[in-house]
Order: sequence, then structure tokens, then C-alpha cells
Amino acid sequence: MDRLANTVRPYAWGSTTALPELLGTAPTGEPQAEMWMGAHPGAPSRIDRGAGPVSLAEVIDAAPDTELGADTVRAFGPRLPFLLKLLAADSPLSLQVHPDLAQAREGFADEERRGVPIDAGHRNYKDANHKPELIVALTPFDGLCGFRHPAQSANLLAGLGVDDLKPYVDILRASPEEDALREVLTAVLSAEHHAMAETVERAAVAAGRLAAEDGPYAQDYAAYAGIAHHYPGDPGVLAAMLLNHVQLQPGEALFLGAGIPHAYLSGLGVELMANSDNVLRCGLTPKHVDVPELLRVVRFEAGDAGVLRPEAVDGEEIYETPIDEFRLSRFALAPGAAPRPLASRTPQILLCTAGTVRLRAGETGDEAGGEAGGGAGGAAGAVGRAGDELTLSPGESAFVRPGEHLMLAGEGTLFRATVVA
Repeated sequence: MDRLANTVRPYAWGSTTALPELLGTAPTGEPQAEMWMGAHPGAPSRIDRGAGPVSLAEVIDAAPDTELGADTVRAFGPRLPFLLKLLAADSPLSLQVHPDLAQAREGFADEERRGVPIDAGHRNYKDANHKPELIVALTPFDGLCGFRHPAQSANLLAGLGVDDLKPYVDILRASPEEDALREVLTAVLSAEHHAMAETVERAAVAAGRLAAEDGPYAQDYAAYAGIAHHYPGDPGVLAAMLLNHVQLQPGEALFLGAGIPHAYLSGLGVELMANSDNVLRCGLTPKHVDVPELLRVVRFEAGDAGVLRPEAVDGEEIYETPIDEFRLSRFALAPGAAPRPLASRTPQILLCTAGTVRLRAGETGDEAGGEAGGGAGGAAGAVGRAGDELTLSPGESAFVRPGEHLMLAGEGTLFRATVVA
């Protein structure tokens, strides 16, 4: 097992205090939005096996079968298929969707064929992979996820009393579900910019007023008024009003599958995703919005947001999702409890979010290739020695190779990210 040294990304929407409070560090005054744990080339974690810090991505590249296991390499190729994050939002992230695997492969191949530079601002597909996501709240967490039923969206928009929104209300009430959602989202995102900005401003003022009243949508109006404060005149504000507003409590989660429009608004959480950068934006951003491609990818299906709660299996609380690239679970370690074993044929990242957790290594199993091939950055046998121990405090994490047998002890909360074996 290896302690991870991780990079914090200073995106403008990040909280200045949430991650420092969790990590026990002094705030810098700058936003600290995400801490990345994994081997993503944009900010790979670093490990030290005795020869100094080295990128986890380089270690995996040097010996993928040893570091990931033959089964994982066979299923997903010679790279860690997931990225684990701590995410701390203080203002809304962009409203976005992710493609499915077929769409990602097709879109990436098309842009490669047309010679669109990989770093071009108008490029949609950075890679050929899909990007399902799971977010678990560590604090109360606000977000948007999936389309409301059109009748509910019609009532919410009608309640604003803005004349320019009446055509959208009529469509939402009269048309079949998929047609209504498609037509209204298309109209909002394709409208002339100046006229739409004025409509958004009137809607935002009305939402702020209604948020202070004791109506059925008061909390929703407050959320949309807050979004409009950060993105005045942005058509994404109206697009957001078509979506479910979700308020997660600690331990609750959302799974964001392909084509599901979503945005995180505020709060601290653990996020796990497939290793991809493919994002199609709907608004709430100064970045490129490709409306035709977005409409091709969005799934115009209404329903509730589908809040997930973990299912306990032998003391491990598992967040079930319908994909194989990742699986997230957590352990709540009680004081005085006996140490519990933890072994896997797949690679793992373990993250402490509360208390103190001790990881003690047992014998390394055959499925990891024994102690051969320690990979880049250190001698063979530097990982997985029986008796090795790591202590993790909040915000600290470790990479565990397949086949390593651990004992968990302490008093705290530990999240476990791995792949479906």
C-alpha cells in the first residue's frame, strides 16, 4: 500500500474553507475546489517507494499487470479506470451532460478526423471514454439532477409571472414529455442572447421574491435565484429550472449516468467517476456550449433525481451503480471494534473522511504477482510487506494494489474506491 500525495485544483467555484477544514490545514484565501486521487494525467497522485516521489500514472505505466491486476487490465486497458475526488463547491458548477461510451468513441474519432486540436476551446470530446459519476455528500449538498416532470416545470415557471415564459409553460403542459422537454430546452439555448438575458433577469428577480414566501417551490426558487446571482442573464438559469433541485444529507448520493443533465451547487462530497474529461455544457459557464451536439446527447426523460443510500453488506456500505469502471463503498469503524480484513483482486484507493483509520498489511497474494515488479519509483518488494502500517487522517488516502491483504482498525470513516471484479 502507498500513501498518496494529491493535488488540489483551485477552480473559481471552489470553497475557500471546506477542504482546509477537512484536511486540518490553514486556508490560503484562494478557492480549493477538488482534490484528485488517482492516475489521471491532468493531476496524478504521487507515491514514494523509497526512491523519492513519483507519479502514480508512471508507476502503473511501468507495470500495469502488477499495479492494476490482469483482470482490470483485460477489462479496461493498462490504466486506472476511475478517478476519486473530494469536491468542495461554494458556487454552481456548469450545467452539463456526459456522453455514453458509443457517443464518446464516435465524437472523439470525428474530432480527431477533422483535426480539432485536443486543447481547443470548442472541442467536445477529449477522449474516447464515457464519464458516469457518483457524488456522496459529506455535508448538506445542493445540486440539480435530471428533468422534472414537465407539468411540475410548467407550474414552477408559471409561478414566476414572467410573460416571456408563457410559451414554454404552454409547451410543457400540452406536448408529450420528451417532445416538451426537447422543444423548451432547444428554445432556451438557441434564443437571441440579449432578449434571453432580459427574460432571465426578470425570472431571477421573481424567483428571489418567491423564495422568501411560504410557497411549494420556495426552496427551489431560492436555489435558482442563487444560480442567477452567479450567472446573471445566462440561459442556463432557465434550463436549470427544468431540472430537479436536490438537497442531499450526509451519506446520501447521486449517480449521474450518460445524458442526464446535472450541476452541483454547493457542499462538500466524495466524487467517483470513470477516467474521462468528456463534458457537454448546457450553460452556467463562459465556456463553449455546442447546442446541436448537446441535444444529440441529452436524454429527455423526466423523473425524480434518484437519491441513493448505501446498502450494508458484511459491514461494508456499498453505493450500487450500473457500471463496472468503479464501485464506491464506505466503512464506519466503531471504537473498540475488532480489526476487519480487506482484500481485493482489483486496485483500490482508500480515503479517510473522519476520525483516524489504521491500515496494516498482511501477506500479498499471488493475484498481484507477489512482490515482483515494484514498478517505477522503487525496488521490487517495497509494497505489501506484512506488518507495514499506514495511519490515515481526514483527507488522507492510500493506493492498494490487487492481492494485498489489509486489516482495518481505528475509529472513523473510510471510503473505498475500486472496480467491479
